Amino acid sequence: MRLKRIELPFQSCVSDYKESDVVIFSCPMDTTTSFRPGTRFAGNAIRIDSFGIEWYSPYRDMSLKDYKTCDLGDLDLPIGDVKKALKVIEKTTDQIIKDNKKVMMIGGEHLVSYPVIKSFAKKYDDLHVIHLDAHTDLRDEFFGMKFSHATVIRRIFDVLGKDRIYQFGIRSGDKHEFVWASEGNTHLRKFDLEGLDLIVEKLKDKPVYITIDLDVLDPSVFPGTGTPEAGGITYKELLWAIEQFEKLNNIVGADIVELAPQLDVSGTSNAVAGKTLRELILLLHSKVIK
Repeated sequence: MRLKRIELPFQSCVSDYKESDVVIFSCPMDTTTSFRPGTRFAGNAIRIDSFGIEWYSPYRDMSLKDYKTCDLGDLDLPIGDVKKALKVIEKTTDQIIKDNKKVMMIGGEHLVSYPVIKSFAKKYDDLHVIHLDAHTDLRDEFFGMKFSHATVIRRIFDVLGKDRIYQFGIRSGDKHEFVWASEGNTHLRKFDLEGLDLIVEKLKDKPVYITIDLDVLDPSVFPGTGTPEAGGITYKELLWAIEQFEKLNNIVGADIVELAPQLDVSGTSNAVAGKTLRELILLLHSKVIK
């Protein structure tokens, strides 16, 4: 499987695949979305809006211009066939890992995180996941489907097992999901990010994958998502979380998911997603070992 960058004329800092340390790809999939669809448009919406985003981050004191990043663009996913789409994502991730590069994935619905994490679990038998989200995503099935945006963390648990998944910001889900988590299956923090710094300290030498469902943010900050939940975190709190992630020594990859750009005509949500993407790309670059 050969991976090459997509020619994106507005992304002047994008490098060729072979020379890049961090590889971006987006997954245009919202097949299992149960409320308001549109996350399949997120990757290209962020790319278009990247025209107006500075390459330099004052938070990291780093600039994308100083690092080699490849963008593969949207993956060519079969429409309506969830299993085949997940397989394409997994095979793409397999190749990037084989080539010893960091993965930065853009959703899509949250289910697209499953094949990426499954791929990393093949290489790292001690892989841990930090999950920021408004929703538990711990149902065993949803509308008769085992693979759904509402079951994604449960399916990841099936791959990783107990004591591997740390959830923060959770404020929505069925009661049985919270009970199942409390039985020691995942570490779940309701409502906020309290204790994230302690978990980072605990996992600092472990291989860690970070998955951020952007609806962890309050809808006043990020309205452009299919399932907004009141009572979310602020953007400054999200930046604080990324600052904590800097203390992790082995971040293998990251993703942002659940931007539905058409649901926020102001474009604010696109800008929030784009800035978050910039911070995570730079975070991954800071963890590249030469």
